Amino acid sequence: MTRTTPPRPLDAEALFPGLAAHRGTTTRLHPRPGSPDASVSSVGGPMLWPADEPWPVCTDPHPHGRGRRPADIHRERELLAAAWARNPDPGPTEEERGLLEELRRRHRAAGESGEADPLPMIGVAQLYRRDVPDLLAGPQDCDLLQVFWCPFDAHGEKRTGMLLDLRWRRSWEVASVLAQPPVPEVVGSEGYVPEPCVLHPEQVVTYPFAGLLPEELCDRIEAREDALEEEAEEAGVEEWDWPTYQFDLSIPPGWRAGGYASWNLTDAAPVDCPSCAAPMELLLTIASSEWDGASGSWMPLEERDPAGGGSWEPTEVQVGRWGKLNVFACPADPGHPHLKSIQ
Repeated sequence: MTRTTPPRPLDAEALFPGLAAHRGTTTRLHPRPGSPDASVSSVGGPMLWPADEPWPVCTDPHPHGRGRRPADIHRERELLAAAWARNPDPGPTEEERGLLEELRRRHRAAGESGEADPLPMIGVAQLYRRDVPDLLAGPQDCDLLQVFWCPFDAHGEKRTGMLLDLRWRRSWEVASVLAQPPVPEVVGSEGYVPEPCVLHPEQVVTYPFAGLLPEELCDRIEAREDALEEEAEEAGVEEWDWPTYQFDLSIPPGWRAGGYASWNLTDAAPVDCPSCAAPMELLLTIASSEWDGASGSWMPLEERDPAGGGSWEPTEVQVGRWGKLNVFACPADPGHPHLKSIQ
């Protein structure tokens, strides 16, 4: 089933003359629960990983001997989905609540698990360039991007950050696929465990975050929205119900590849490659949700049936405090290190 973004509620280029010069495209990935295999792009699905190549591991020394079991996390989600879909009595039964309590327990990994022992990473997503129009080119003709992360927040100077590992490869060179990848026995957070999702890529028009537009254009956008806010206050309207540049006209929410980064937590700023100082471009956005109340206009047409509802958290991934992870790549040399920013 395809996913179609509704037309924008306003013509941004007509509303803000000069904006057309900054028009770009981004590919919304639209992950939805399914059963992908290694031959297709997916989130949380099997990776096209060579049987004779070591699986990615985290080698940063940090505690990883206690947490939740991935199988319990998947089972909890399955149980809750079935319980709330039950009709006419939705919600977990008394027996199911007891099982949920057991599934949510934290466990110690069996045997010795030293802080310096290698920890299998979790496969987050894989994207084939044939499926994703706005996926930046990989190094040396690589056509497949594979994303992994450590399932514990224990990295960086403060030992509270995430560790991301991106691998590019030539898919046609993989002769024998690893049948059973290693899985961490326990994870630090359920938000690091994605549910298997198939993708429904859709290329849409996008515009830069307002703070990165030319000053005069940014001022016009802010002036319009300040005026609308003042009108709402005078009318006694507590919550806005008009389309805004940030939430409705510029950058779509959710998982996507290419386009412009959204800056919701930190000041908007260009990102330069640490190796060559070239301006970096957005490679991928990993999001905790596909839309929210402030960006509901982006909900696909196919999911607007009130009876069916939409999959606004299909992957079950949680980035930070329900935010998003922007990953940047160097277009001058795709082999240069990637950078990331949590927003």
